[in-house]
Amino acid sequence: MDMPRRLGALLAAALLVTSCGGAETPPAGESPASQAPAAVTIKVWTRAATESHTKALAEAYNAAHTNKVEVTAYPNEEYPAKIATAAGAKNLPDLFASDVVFAPNYVSQGLWTDVTERFGALPYKDKVAPAHIKEATQDGKIYAVPHTVDVSVLFLNKALYTKAGLDPEKPPTSLKEMAEQATTIREKIGGDTYGTYFGGNCGGCNVFTLWPSVWAEGGDVMNPEGTQSTVDGPQMAAVFDVYRKLFEAGVAAPGSKEENGTTWLGALQAGNIGVAPGPSAWLGLLEEKGIDVGVAPIPGVNGGTSTFVGGDVIGISATTQQAEAAWDFLAFTLSDKVQGDLQAKSRSTVARTDLTATDPRVQTMNEVMAVGRTPYALKFNESYNDSQSPWLKTLRDALFGADPAGALKAGAATITASLNQQ
Repeated sequence: MDMPRRLGALLAAALLVTSCGGAETPPAGESPASQAPAAVTIKVWTRAATESHTKALAEAYNAAHTNKVEVTAYPNEEYPAKIATAAGAKNLPDLFASDVVFAPNYVSQGLWTDVTERFGALPYKDKVAPAHIKEATQDGKIYAVPHTVDVSVLFLNKALYTKAGLDPEKPPTSLKEMAEQATTIREKIGGDTYGTYFGGNCGGCNVFTLWPSVWAEGGDVMNPEGTQSTVDGPQMAAVFDVYRKLFEAGVAAPGSKEENGTTWLGALQAGNIGVAPGPSAWLGLLEEKGIDVGVAPIPGVNGGTSTFVGGDVIGISATTQQAEAAWDFLAFTLSDKVQGDLQAKSRSTVARTDLTATDPRVQTMNEVMAVGRTPYALKFNESYNDSQSPWLKTLRDALFGADPAGALKAGAATITASLNQQ
């Protein structure tokens, strides 16, 4: 999932302050001036969704290092093709970031350099976002590290909870309880206020927010190899049943049916949705609209919790001649101070599980990130995120069609075929 661009504005000032002190001591990874080699420029590519985040980190690094980082961002929809073209021409930049779900594909193509030894030398190596590291690992070797981290959580509009006579400090511990609370909000308040909202025409939205409920129930969405879909399992059917009934009863806002992700956040920012799952990066954006919002883990139908760990990873390209300089930048971005400032200033989930947040909501996000999951599949985008993906048709039929069970059974077959396409 994409991190909002506005994070860069919040981070830049804090990170620059962090980086400008201690000029008498050479930054990590660099030699004293009398021995320093000629400065180099490290070229970094990223997608537009993480442009401001990447540039904030680059500005902070540039302020305290003789080496410089130069960031180029490309539109989200064009970015995979840009990487593919550059890889074919052996013209990749020194570093390039990627949506974490694409990491297995790039690793399998050999586009990133093995950083296992360098990563293993970090004193906090066991405290770096485990789901991201797993996605970027093949045959025991690590090829990329976390760049941005976004997890799926429940957001509760505290004002609406209070107005409906519910306790905003007691979030739902099961999907059934969430449905009950959402129903109460709709019935007690009514009008243009609805109990919940979801992206009913958005494959990526539902990957991010529905799958955690399946995992929380002990189910799965596909096999570990990412080659066989299991969306026709009982846990997935139960999750779809909850959301289907919420929509049919008018508890979910009508816009849920056609929501393709473009106005997903806006629906919650309007302040008339009681409880809904979404990306953790929305916390600050909701608060900017004056909404007093609570954060809770996404539960299973009957209990338990889980989360989808999204965001981006970043790796050193296999064709770079500046691997050491590139790694120095990556190590800087994962350091205690930088990660601490990211967390404090943007109220966002960070790439370290050992950093404690002062905001209990951010701490909740950090805790679910540490135990969350990122599913593995080489053909993830084609099978799930794409607007023509078999997953989107499956979820549409299961949520709004006449035969939900049949939709999930048929969907398992078509998604499996997509996962195995050559």
